Amino acid sequence: MFSLGSWLPAWPGLAWGWALLDALLQGLVGACAVSVLCSLLKVYLYIQCLNNPERQAEKEAIRAQWWVLEPLHVVVLTGVLAMVGSRVAALVALEFSLRAVSAILSLGKGTHSSQLYLLCQYSLGCGVSCGLSFLLEGAPHGTCNLGLAAGLAGLLATYARRLARHVCTLYELHSRERYCGVCILLLATGHGIPQLLRRALAVTFTVADLAAVALINRDFLSTAEAVRFWTPLTICYTLLVIYMQDEPRQSSGRQPVYQTVLVRMGGLFILLLTVGRWTDILHILISLLGELWCLLRAGVMLEVCLRQ
Repeated sequence: MFSLGSWLPAWPGLAWGWALLDALLQGLVGACAVSVLCSLLKVYLYIQCLNNPERQAEKEAIRAQWWVLEPLHVVVLTGVLAMVGSRVAALVALEFSLRAVSAILSLGKGTHSSQLYLLCQYSLGCGVSCGLSFLLEGAPHGTCNLGLAAGLAGLLATYARRLARHVCTLYELHSRERYCGVCILLLATGHGIPQLLRRALAVTFTVADLAAVALINRDFLSTAEAVRFWTPLTICYTLLVIYMQDEPRQSSGRQPVYQTVLVRMGGLFILLLTVGRWTDILHILISLLGELWCLLRAGVMLEVCLRQ
């Protein structure tokens, strides 16, 4: 099952070590995907604030973010995603997909799509992680494939982070002087970043949802067991979606966002108390920390989105 392990002697605990390495690599790919999302969204929000004279304070707030904390964010999120099992990661990805569909259908009622991109950070990491877990399950060179994926994801995250830093530092000058190819390209096509993110997220969560259903169903020995699990899960997800629709939008600030996270994770926690395992409950608590970490790290951009 493990590519490198098949070339080495069967030492005690070796399989556990390769499983841990695979989990870390999957978490790293998911964390890099979140980093790319945040970097591109930061570029878009900065350009939007720069073009609006009334939002110069928000532009300066985005520029003043500590760039040195970006690698720390990736490291922490990698650890969180590595600790969360594929079962809970699948549940988180499915829950966000339903919530995203509900939010998209209610866009005419005042829901901000830019805010939705920030709210999907942890769910995106879980979706990428469980998708890789399903696609590479049983692959003869799974660890090598994950290593290549992690390298490519790290490269994309690095270049996206450099792009965001370049834009926040020099875009205002370069777009005015018209002598930087990257800034000229963003000047002409920067408004299309949300559409690019929307398409990429749609593909990612489609694959993640298919993988999530397969990963969850593989634990059931009969149809009756599957029904006993999916019935309360469907009810829980339906209630969460209704709560998201009925949640008052008049309140300002980030408090309603954190409250929604607590309600969502609390609902999954109560559900898994009845139909899950003790490890699932632990992973839900870890997921709560991951959600809060992502929101705290993107606090400035979240404030900008809430003021749109």
